[in-house]
Amino acid sequence: MKHDSFGAVVRDYGRYALFLGLFAAALVALEIFDAFVLRGALDAFGIRPRSLEGLRGIALAPFLHGNLAHVIANATSILVLGSLLVARGPRIFWLSTLFSVVVSGLGIWAVGAPHSLHIGASGLIFGWLGTLIAAGWFERRIGSMLLSLVCLVAFGGMIWGVLPGAPGISWEAHMFGFIGGVLAARLLKPRAKTPRRVP
Repeated sequence: MKHDSFGAVVRDYGRYALFLGLFAAALVALEIFDAFVLRGALDAFGIRPRSLEGLRGIALAPFLHGNLAHVIANATSILVLGSLLVARGPRIFWLSTLFSVVVSGLGIWAVGAPHSLHIGASGLIFGWLGTLIAAGWFERRIGSMLLSLVCLVAFGGMIWGVLPGAPGISWEAHMFGFIGGVLAARLLKPRAKTPRRVP
């Protein structure tokens, strides 16, 4: 039984690794198509703060990028951080993905600079990072804490991206994505077992 369970875990991880690879490849392919065929027309579907049409960008912006360098950098982060998050299990992966996209998108829409346009998967990426770092704190398990520590050491420098910095960089996506990822980790915090009363 244990061997079968281990095999199922390996197969599940393989499927998710394939999904991440296809997702990253699709982002690159879409950007190539948009850049060379549509001349960047798809970028108009990004998030436009406080405009009704900008709301659609909450779902679409993670698929859109400004150029090849932008999408390749994000695709690489998706493969690395996504693989680490998948290792923690499908439930936390999908919940972190949902919270990261929605919270970052709504945050951008609410506080982004007027007349700005936000595109890219960085909100998702920072959300995954937030979940990976925060999960160890909330779960207080040795394995989770070690993984969180590794992520903090390896990717902690990214956290500075949540602060306003270089023009053209959506720090709002970074900040709200990170917050969304932390919220996902908090939501999945194991509940303390209520001690049984002995009469």
